[in-house]
Amino acid sequence: MLEKIVSYTQNFDLSDIHIHSDEPIALRLHGSIEIQPNDFITRQDVENFIQEILDDDQKEQYAVQKDLDFAIPTEFFRFRANLYNTLNGPAMVLRKIETEAPPIEALGLPQAVMDITHEKNGLVLVTGPTGSGKSTTLASIVNRVNEQRHENIITIEDPIEFIHRSKTSIVSQREVGKDAMSFGSALKASLREDPDVILLGEMRDLETVSLALTAAETGHLVFGTLHTNGAPSSVNRILDVFPPEQQAQARSQLSQSLRLVVTQQLIKRIDQPGRIAAFEVMVCNVAIANLIRENKIFQIEHAMQTGKSLGMMTMEDSVNYLIANNIIRLEDVAHH
Repeated sequence: MLEKIVSYTQNFDLSDIHIHSDEPIALRLHGSIEIQPNDFITRQDVENFIQEILDDDQKEQYAVQKDLDFAIPTEFFRFRANLYNTLNGPAMVLRKIETEAPPIEALGLPQAVMDITHEKNGLVLVTGPTGSGKSTTLASIVNRVNEQRHENIITIEDPIEFIHRSKTSIVSQREVGKDAMSFGSALKASLREDPDVILLGEMRDLETVSLALTAAETGHLVFGTLHTNGAPSSVNRILDVFPPEQQAQARSQLSQSLRLVVTQQLIKRIDQPGRIAAFEVMVCNVAIANLIRENKIFQIEHAMQTGKSLGMMTMEDSVNYLIANNIIRLEDVAHH
């Protein structure tokens, strides 16, 4: 099975491989699922593969939870895998992981996002739906800091995707479940590890979010990801984690520490094979910081439209630009 996975990855420009019991293998190519009708996978095939690839701890965890996240390293590729039970038996999705972070210039990131690599402290959020290229954007930002600054960078991820070797900075990467118990505990420990830059793969619970805000406030540059569409919903998501009696304090903290929210989605290109990212960028200037502090989140969208000279842009502007230049079609855009 592993040979088959590697061979598909070598021969197709795929992002994911879907393996289901008693069904043909399927690949996601440029955003669409393509079933491979001549390659039927039996339930026994999947079960044998699970026995072969998981260690005893993982097998035990899978038996209890009925699903499992893990990484599959091979000689040429790494995969982020999710194994889960279905009506027909075990199934898994393998996400191909590019182990080398792409150069920041190659991603077509907006200038305000490129400039964030010079910030010394604060919180930077990279948001968007699953599979929108958030980890690629973050990896290229971390790579740029690693190349140009003399810092201590700590990443907390689940699982580790891009591998960063220390360049002019030193980089420690920790995988939750393997090198750390949880995002919260790893973040708490990282604050005693003399960090300058912290990358947080997930910000879901109160402990992680409040530690991230404190870290951003006390002189660290913190990067985090959220599954949200747009800056206003990202701000709300962060604040919603806090209980009502802590909301005012959380708003004040966020208004001081937030530097940038970038939201992205990948859209199929019509001018060449592949996909291109459309971006929304919110730079947290004085006006937006005041809106957050005063709980007027609904006005952020308007403030972004008036803040174009600071490098802000709405998703609508970004998408319209790509349509006007015949790079994408309107019908391929995910509507929010």
